[in-house]
Amino acid sequence: MIESLLAMGVFEWTGLISGLLCVVLLIRKNIWTWPIGLVYSIVSLVVFYQAQLYSEFGLHIYYVGMNAYGWYFWSRPSTHANAERKQKSERSVTRIAPRTAIVLALLVLAGIPILAEIMQRTTDADLAYIDSTITVLSFAAMWMSARKMLENWAVWLVVDVIATGVYLVKGIELYAVLYGVYIVMAVAGHLAWRAELASAKEYQQAAP
Repeated sequence: MIESLLAMGVFEWTGLISGLLCVVLLIRKNIWTWPIGLVYSIVSLVVFYQAQLYSEFGLHIYYVGMNAYGWYFWSRPSTHANAERKQKSERSVTRIAPRTAIVLALLVLAGIPILAEIMQRTTDADLAYIDSTITVLSFAAMWMSARKMLENWAVWLVVDVIATGVYLVKGIELYAVLYGVYIVMAVAGHLAWRAELASAKEYQQAAP
């Protein structure tokens, strides 16, 4: 691991640092998570292509678009936000609606085997079903993050646990360490966002 770190160039260091920084900023609900996440996504495209994890390569193409969308969505205040948040143009943390959660779960359950079969039939992808599980869950989690839904952290936690194991198997040790850190960050993110949501509810109840 130390040798790998010492051998890393500017490109690799950019991916490692931006990957950690964008999650720290996401936990803090800072809008700069999106442009920095864009840098991380572009760097990751090269890593996953070289590792023949094509589902995750495609996922990071999606991340490029979602980082742009998240940047736009977070810059617009919620219609139910309090006056202070509207003045700062901040988007409030929300919970996913039950109907939306059911639809999203069905899409994930259908998407995993479909993507895995496509990867197995059309590419030389390794660990196709596990890779597709990471990819499809990440699609859902990224969309939920962009919509600032609290439950995104639970989905990211599942992704991070699975991905850490996959990257260790594939010999991508630096990404395994990165996603291991993400596991801790997912828990921290959930706690921080849940606290804000609770605070917002208290404010609404106290408002005249």
